Amino acid sequence: MIKGIKICGVSDLKTLTFILNHKFPPKFVGFITNYKKSKRFVEYNNLKKLVNIKKNNINFVSVLVNPDNYMLEKIKELNFDFYQLYDVSPERTKIIKKKYNIKIITAITVNNLDDVNMYKKYDEISDLILFDGKGYEKSISFDHQLLNSVPKSVNKMIAGNIKIEDIPNFKNKDYFIDLSGALENKEGKKDIRKINNLLNLSTL
Repeated sequence: MIKGIKICGVSDLKTLTFILNHKFPPKFVGFITNYKKSKRFVEYNNLKKLVNIKKNNINFVSVLVNPDNYMLEKIKELNFDFYQLYDVSPERTKIIKKKYNIKIITAITVNNLDDVNMYKKYDEISDLILFDGKGYEKSISFDHQLLNSVPKSVNKMIAGNIKIEDIPNFKNKDYFIDLSGALENKEGKKDIRKINNLLNLSTL
């Protein structure tokens, strides 16, 4: 059994409300906070309204790519449980965690084993290590067997072009699974039917 599901890139209230009230809710919901290249990016004023909601014990994650101090100050009062940080050094990650008293998901983009081994620099700082593909706003997969060298003691999440039908393949893995693009329709919007299928499947 996987540890749980993260649904990333939620950008509208209808989808969020459906997720929060599902009988098999995910562990995490992610919001693209400062990466404007992503079609899932949420402007601050909309983000503020979106996350000001009863979370039903689901963790809200602010997804941040190398955020500057202005952005961190701007969002510090928002209803987030985790910051998911891309392209942030271990030293700065430690500062952000302490200053904002926030849990940290360190996102490591993976192409080879050397990339995977970057987790060693972040493991003591981070609450979760996310192993993702190199695509950022584009879903790009990587060889998940590269993670076999990572100890079970490391709290792990994986992303990168994972499909709904892939979930049964992870049933014996000690991972959280992060999906985004696989839950969207042809227009790039979150598809509630796909989200429903995923959440029902995640309990098997």
